[in-house]
Amino acid sequence: MLSIHSSDVLAGFKYYHYTPSLPAAALFVVLFALATGLHAYQMFRTRTWFMIAFCIGGLLELIGYIGRAMSAAQQPGAWTLGPFVLQSTLLLVAPALFAASIYMELGRIVQMVDGDTHLFIRRKWMTKILVCGDVLSFLMQGSGGGLMSSKSADSIKTGQNIVVGGLWVQIIFFGMFVATTTFFHLRLRKVPTDRSAVTPWRKHMFALYLTSGLILVRSAVRVVEYLQGFTGYLLEHEVFLYVFDAMLMLSVMLIMNWIHPSEVRACIRGGKSVTGFRLAAVSV
Repeated sequence: MLSIHSSDVLAGFKYYHYTPSLPAAALFVVLFALATGLHAYQMFRTRTWFMIAFCIGGLLELIGYIGRAMSAAQQPGAWTLGPFVLQSTLLLVAPALFAASIYMELGRIVQMVDGDTHLFIRRKWMTKILVCGDVLSFLMQGSGGGLMSSKSADSIKTGQNIVVGGLWVQIIFFGMFVATTTFFHLRLRKVPTDRSAVTPWRKHMFALYLTSGLILVRSAVRVVEYLQGFTGYLLEHEVFLYVFDAMLMLSVMLIMNWIHPSEVRACIRGGKSVTGFRLAAVSV
């Protein structure tokens, strides 16, 4: 999958091709800590348990940028393996956990509007297929990232290939998700259900489209990064990590903070929900 010879892998491998920015890493440690803390609070107060994966994803982002800050605090060129592996692996796999909760929310939006007849696949199978694909992507990226921490040229090359494969799996299943969501959305607009007239499904669909698009862009950039290899332009410039990963994933978290899925759960079962950071009671 990657056109990299084993003899070239270690020669081009460096922990960083630049001096990592401590202020940038520290800023995103704070921002992800705030966003993740708010998500945990919102989840527990509203009992929106399908957001557990999302919160764990936020925690991985936080720990990943702590690892990056640890690297930035070390002397340039004297970086150690631990912080490097921490940031490279956790920042790689965290979006897969965001995707898992996003997939589960779609199934609950369908349930909220009584829209099962508007799907081309049964709701329970749709959610299972998407989440299973996401788990496969997570495992591939995690195992590939682990192999890349080895000092063996063959292991590093194999790890790169597995990571790229995992990213492609993520993109393919996100494509399936977007197609399913769009099909459902168009059919619901054409033939509305009684529940669709009294539930706030449109704004939650908008949140799914927006967050999915951000994760897709991030995954596509990551594929290009790994295809370019250790001496590629993207890996040699730190700004791309912050523009196409940190900022995009933080935006995903903030969008879901603001348009929180607890409102969908509350419309189905009743109870508390979050609307624009405010807690409110919703009756079924």
